[in-house]
Amino acid sequence: MNPVDLVVTVCALLSPATCEEQHLVFNYAGSPTQCAMAAPPYIAQWVGDHPKWQAVRWRCEYPHPNDKA
Repeated sequence: MNPVDLVVTVCALLSPATCEEQHLVFNYAGSPTQCAMAAPPYIAQWVGDHPKWQAVRWRCEYPHPNDKA
């Protein structure tokens, strides 16, 4: 499996206008489109660990080699 960058837009439950992107490493062996379809259980786990946030959208992309961690 290769790491894929799972980009999840999350918004605060108490302030829905307060949103941010979370970049999660998701090991998946398919295309970014297949990754996006397989991601909901992983996103649900993240939301369960962060109950003040709700996921509103997500996408998968290959990591950019020049990005700093």
